[in-house]
Amino acid sequence: MRLLLINPNTSAAITAKVAAAARAVARPDTEIVAVGGRFGGRYIASRAAYAIAAHAALDAWAAAPAHDVAVLACFGDPGLDGLRELSDRPVLGLADASIRHACSLGERFAIVTGGERWGPMLEEFVAVRGLGARLAGIRTVAPDGAAIASDPAGSIAVLRQACEAAIDEDGADVVILGGAGLAGLAPPVGAGLDAPVLDSVEVAVRLAEATAGGHAGARLGLDSTGLAAPLAARLALV
Repeated sequence: MRLLLINPNTSAAITAKVAAAARAVARPDTEIVAVGGRFGGRYIASRAAYAIAAHAALDAWAAAPAHDVAVLACFGDPGLDGLRELSDRPVLGLADASIRHACSLGERFAIVTGGERWGPMLEEFVAVRGLGARLAGIRTVAPDGAAIASDPAGSIAVLRQACEAAIDEDGADVVILGGAGLAGLAPPVGAGLDAPVLDSVEVAVRLAEATAGGHAGARLGLDSTGLAAPLAARLALV
């Protein structure tokens, strides 16, 4: 199967990192094709950057090669619902996949991620998904995901401390280590803790591999101005 990995920011380093993390956990018969944002922020850590990233995700998807399933590789899933509306293939998001999987493992989950502005944004995301009552808490650390990605070994201690607090103080049964920049850090961060620590990239890739089949994408017949030709064409299908 071919899995399309969409990184809606413009950092080539993050795209390469999340692609490598996905290939490390994917099945041998899964081909990972990774694409990044053509425009927008170098990293998504604010509401404004998030709004732009939703457009960038749709833009990257429309120009991407044919695939069997797509994963939106930004924790917070900017543009996920729009992608699901248009695509005739399954689309998963790091956050949506992770919180639903966490709920299958325990009663209450917590999220640990980088960048303080993500706190209220992720609380709203979880609430919209109808899982607010299952959320034990969100712990953000001072380095954002881009800084963590550039110094993963130096970030383990602060991430582990946040996970411990989520378990001991917030009462989490499961902790999600959320974000493309944090991919691959769950094993060292979670070693010896009293609750499982999930890698959001690994969860999304494994669930994507288990997702099969297609469906009819929406035919919006939308007349647009100023969009890239591939996305304009997909929106204009009638």
